[in-house]
Amino acid sequence: LLMTATGSRLLVIACGALAREITQWRRSHPECQVDVQCLDAALHNHPERIPNAVDALICQYQPHYERVFVAYGDCGTGGRLDAVLANRQVERLTGAHCYSMFATEDGFDTLACQEPGTFYLTDFLVRHFDRLVIKGLKLDQHPALREQLFAHYRRVVYLAQTDDPVLQAAAEKAAAQLDLTLETVFTGLGQLAGELETQVLRLTSHREGHHATH
Repeated sequence: LLMTATGSRLLVIACGALAREITQWRRSHPECQVDVQCLDAALHNHPERIPNAVDALICQYQPHYERVFVAYGDCGTGGRLDAVLANRQVERLTGAHCYSMFATEDGFDTLACQEPGTFYLTDFLVRHFDRLVIKGLKLDQHPALREQLFAHYRRVVYLAQTDDPVLQAAAEKAAAQLDLTLETVFTGLGQLAGELETQVLRLTSHREGHHATH
């Protein structure tokens, strides 16, 4: 998925799980010319592939942009993504994953301390629960895997970006499929909007500093 704004000099390389939210942010900030290149969210089932996939896009697009930003957390890469980004001098979203970004770091820490055995959902994961979780983990073919994979989970927390009764019902169904209780926390975009705006401001500051030296 490539969304292009003519004349943009900021590229956001994003997890596909954030595509809808970033698009929403762009529409509400038409003055911020940002291009977005998304990778398949299914990479989360294979986090070891994320660093190379992100690096390949940076190599492809970085020469054409003044600034590149990566809309991923560590996302289970064990620091390998950070090593790639340090080598390319590119920043990423704050936090370990999108859950902490949507909930904010303090909010996520509170949720995690309340119950370490929590399985988190976002709007994206609710919409694609069957594809990414049920089929992605082969629970449809091997139902007994649920007991093994989710034995230590005690609840599902749905971090909701939108107040949507259809998604709420889907989240309730997902929790029932995992035989877990559900709690819903409305987060909106959480830290995502602020971090994107920070990148735009840094690009603007860089341009102004560049012009001031000429």
